[in-house]
Amino acid sequence: MAELQRFHVGARLSEMAVHNGTVYLAGQVPDDLTQDIRGQTEQVLGMIDRLLAEAGSDKTCILMTQIFLTDISEIGAMNEVWDAWVPAGHTPPRATVQAPLAKPGYKIEVVVTAAQR
Repeated sequence: MAELQRFHVGARLSEMAVHNGTVYLAGQVPDDLTQDIRGQTEQVLGMIDRLLAEAGSDKTCILMTQIFLTDISEIGAMNEVWDAWVPAGHTPPRATVQAPLAKPGYKIEVVVTAAQR
């Protein structure tokens, strides 16, 4: 059986798990809730970059992304940040939906599954 590794383990969740060369991230949310959707998206994508690097992966290896927005009308602004971040030729399958999030002030939450390099 392949080894299962958990990273940044807390009482309720781990930020990341790696199994059989696949990296599973918990939903990433922004720290600075005073930012608009662009700022919050940049924060979350930066967190994803750091976690993937820690797991021996990067955004070119993303297999699937799920994006949750509290206000779907902000998808255009979020997409501007996303499009600047994701490398051409490496756009992963993605779903984007509107959903209430766990904390007031969150505008975005992103879940990523990726392959290790």
